[in-house]
Amino acid sequence: MESLAQLEQLCERLYKSQDPAERAHAEQTLHCFSVNPEYISQCQFILDNSQSPYAQLLASSSLVKLVTDQNHPIQLRLDIRNYVLNYLASSGPKLLPFVTTSLIQLLSRLTKLGWHDHESHRDIVRECTKFLAQGTVEHFYIGLKVLNQLVAEMNQTNPGRSLTHHRKTACSFRDLALFQTFQISLTSLRQLQNDLAHFQSSQMSFSLRQNEVAEDKLREQAIELALKCLSFDFVGTSLDEGSEDLGTIQIPSSWRPLLEDTSTMQLFFDYYAATNPPLSTRALECLVRLASVRRSLFGGEKERTKFLSHLMSGTGKILANNQGLGEYANYNEFCRLLGRLKTNYQLSELVSVENYADWIRLVEEFTIKSLRSWQWASGSVYYLLGLWSRLVLSMPYLKSDSPSLLDTCVPKITEAYITSRLDAVRAVIQNANLEDPLDNEEQLQDQLDSLPSLCRFQYETTSNYIIELFKPLLQSYTEATRMQSGGETVQLSVMEGQLTWLVHIIGSVIKGRLSSSSAESQEVLDAELASRVFQLIQVTDTGLHSQRYHEKSKQRLDAAILSFFQNFRKAYVGEQAMHSSKQLYARLTELVGLQDHLMVLNVTVGKIATNLKCYTQCEEVIEATLNLFQDLASGYMSGKLLLKLDAVNFILAHHTREYFPFLSECACSRNRTTFYFTLGRLLFMEDSPAKFKAFIAPLQQVLVSLKETPDSMFRSKAVEYTLIGLMRDLRGIAMSTNSRRTYGLLFDWLYPEHTPLLLRAVEHWTDTPAVTTPLLKFMAEFVVNKMQRLTFDSSSPNGILLFREVSRLIVAFGTRVLALPNGSDPYASKYKGIWIALTILTRALAGNYVNFGVFELYGDRALADALDVALKISLSISLQEIMAFRKLARAYFALLDVLCHNHTTVIVNLDANTFARIVSSLEAGIKSLDVSISSEILKTLFEMVLFEECTNQWALSRPMLSLILINEQIFSTLSGQIISAQMPRTQLGIISY
Repeated sequence: MESLAQLEQLCERLYKSQDPAERAHAEQTLHCFSVNPEYISQCQFILDNSQSPYAQLLASSSLVKLVTDQNHPIQLRLDIRNYVLNYLASSGPKLLPFVTTSLIQLLSRLTKLGWHDHESHRDIVRECTKFLAQGTVEHFYIGLKVLNQLVAEMNQTNPGRSLTHHRKTACSFRDLALFQTFQISLTSLRQLQNDLAHFQSSQMSFSLRQNEVAEDKLREQAIELALKCLSFDFVGTSLDEGSEDLGTIQIPSSWRPLLEDTSTMQLFFDYYAATNPPLSTRALECLVRLASVRRSLFGGEKERTKFLSHLMSGTGKILANNQGLGEYANYNEFCRLLGRLKTNYQLSELVSVENYADWIRLVEEFTIKSLRSWQWASGSVYYLLGLWSRLVLSMPYLKSDSPSLLDTCVPKITEAYITSRLDAVRAVIQNANLEDPLDNEEQLQDQLDSLPSLCRFQYETTSNYIIELFKPLLQSYTEATRMQSGGETVQLSVMEGQLTWLVHIIGSVIKGRLSSSSAESQEVLDAELASRVFQLIQVTDTGLHSQRYHEKSKQRLDAAILSFFQNFRKAYVGEQAMHSSKQLYARLTELVGLQDHLMVLNVTVGKIATNLKCYTQCEEVIEATLNLFQDLASGYMSGKLLLKLDAVNFILAHHTREYFPFLSECACSRNRTTFYFTLGRLLFMEDSPAKFKAFIAPLQQVLVSLKETPDSMFRSKAVEYTLIGLMRDLRGIAMSTNSRRTYGLLFDWLYPEHTPLLLRAVEHWTDTPAVTTPLLKFMAEFVVNKMQRLTFDSSSPNGILLFREVSRLIVAFGTRVLALPNGSDPYASKYKGIWIALTILTRALAGNYVNFGVFELYGDRALADALDVALKISLSISLQEIMAFRKLARAYFALLDVLCHNHTTVIVNLDANTFARIVSSLEAGIKSLDVSISSEILKTLFEMVLFEECTNQWALSRPMLSLILINEQIFSTLSGQIISAQMPRTQLGIISY
């Protein structure tokens, strides 16, 4: 008991101390409880004898970690399970909530991991009903909470367990226990709906005290349980329930009678009407999932129509009474519910419902009101616009005699959306505390994606409306070019904001041509709208507007214009688009003199060049500009057309900071890779070594300047920034080489004259990730053999010479990075550089352009040194940290894969400790939830152990096989993976061997 008192003090410090050192000491002292299985009995002793909630939390959380990370005998796990159940029954009501939660997590984890080991684990729901029947609020609460945690546990993967094992357990739980659990949630909700009055059912009987606080807690648990059951991953699709787009819910057919019973749905509507958030919101979430149930669940059309009718009646009642919609949480979920009605049901089914006309008018009024309340409802507009968009897209397939009423509703909604966005501009400028909808790029794009179908539904009416709004704005904006100064800054900002919205809307509408069934007949209207934007482009960079690139409103407008160019390009630029767009270009010729897509490209590139010249610090506009430029260059036809333009040839000949100042800005440094990647794509479209030589002349000067810089000045800020920019430029050019010819031009230029600079930079700047990261990323790109571009002549030593440079770089970086401290952020300071270095070596080893036997034959240490350093820097990081960083883990296991395939002797000749570390890491790789890692390592182990011959025709040595067989844990894991994957019996023999 004296030791228990000391432990309680340590636990108090661990969970409550504000002193990090004191907390760390307590954590280190108590660490043994969570890693040593001998302490299981100690944890039980603590729970039985300690009154300290922190000691109880230590015991329960340690047990969770022990049962999760280690395999224990079946009987021991059963004993722990039975102990926890009894402990919760006897002591649960007296425990603090966080202790109860931890114990319930332990029980759920034990149940999941032992589900197939013993039938007792599969009786968990029956055990929970005992809590429900105890007759006290506290026990009833614990019973519901256990079921909540159990469903959540069964619906999520656990580290260290394969996805196959998880699905096997989850499917069994779904078939044996989930429906009963859902029934318990409904029964509990009905009991609580009746003010906790006593009632009896076929499964349970309980009586609860009248207690308002306890009633709310029980309601919350009961409705959460219903929601978790309806949110279960029934078919293993692993949907992200937090995502905006909820998929169809594949509820089993055995649930049909319960869901066809309208009282089930009505229960949630009643709860919504009678409660406040969060309970009312949870009720709506349950209704969203009911509305998402697969159509085939219902016995026939009659049952499905009855279900839909009840949904529409319930939502219509909420709309008519504005019931609870003043709460944003309710409002957002209700919008989601409306959106699901069209996602899961056809328009013909909706219009056939008796109260459809009243319902659609209520939804129309609600939508218009929501659009006008943009300050409050902007996050939910996406669902409403999506609903109307899907309704419109269904019109061509509507065969019902009942009117859809969309002809009158949709134009009103479209106009309400446009006017509300224009009104928002002035409101935001007048009130700085309001969030500008234009700044939320995700919401903006979601709304614009739904807009084309709405605008094109009554296209002539909508386009005329947009043009009438655009005309006076364009005239005023044009007149503003003659102003001497920006004295009317506020008015200019309002105009630019409103023009920004209209340009975005026009761009999205034109993009809708790609999916419009009547696109050809609407080309003239597309031209009418597009011509207004082209007219605007003519004045955006003239007069006063050419002095306002630092203004936020001007930047937003230029970003909208770039988005318009992207959409117009997809719809009307290119060889195929040219032949099918005669009406559009004929009308554009009349309005703005643009006769074909080559002239449109000329305008586009002119805007690109202007942005790159005039924007120096606005990274968003520069990035969007370069993305547009890259997309144009990536198309074969559009790329060829670009080379005909004088503006493009000017950029290829003058790609320096004197002409494009953004190249000098640190904030825009990352965009240099995209810039040079695009220029490289254009440059290499023509087979002209002379053009390449002229193109790289400015970079040649930078390389020579750095080469001539003395060591005493090589650590200066100027050199640092020059190196960063140069490496990003070179990486962009390397990315654009996709053939033996183009790669050869780059290789012959850099090697051997300039490659020593890379080694020198690493030697001087290893402690500066800002320099080494772009340098290593360039090298990783330079050595990858994509599209077989690194194919040298059979007599050429270039492959070996390139690997020597790789080896020098890896050795120089690796030996120095090992000496660096981890710092407060080890990933940024060391691990990021390490995973890129490992990637470089892996790509060089797997590139198939080096005969590695040459190195041993001639006594060259390049291969041996590179592998030695790579293993040292890999092993300098704990396995736990490797697994914590996904990119680092992928690079590490990719290297192991290459070594096991092509350099087996390196693995075989390692010392026992290092070899054991690698084998244990292979086990961790098998258990990884990252499929790219686990599948790769499993394949590697099969080839190492199961088969005598593999790609390199080597046989596994007896000592190596013995070492692997020593590690029983990895083979236990491996055999589980094989059996779960149902491997052929001929491949299972090795397990017994």
